Amino acid sequence: MHYYVFKITEPTPIVKNCEFIDKFEVFKEAKNYARNLRVELPLNSTVSIKMIHAANQLQAEELLQEKREKTVTLEWEK
Repeated sequence: MHYYVFKITEPTPIVKNCEFIDKFEVFKEAKNYARNLRVELPLNSTVSIKMIHAANQLQAEELLQEKREKTVTLEWEK
């Protein structure tokens, strides 16, 4: 399995565009690459950089497209 780096844009709350940037076999290389790309983004940018671990690029895109529920913060976690 590889680590995939994507540029994510969300023109609307329903639409999420995933643009493949690069693929890595080593976590540390992928993490550093994604971090460097995030540093280059302007402060008010609507673009985000995501790294995901998946079997192939198609699975990575599908995982990024999934809508996740917000986590519930319990009383003692506040």
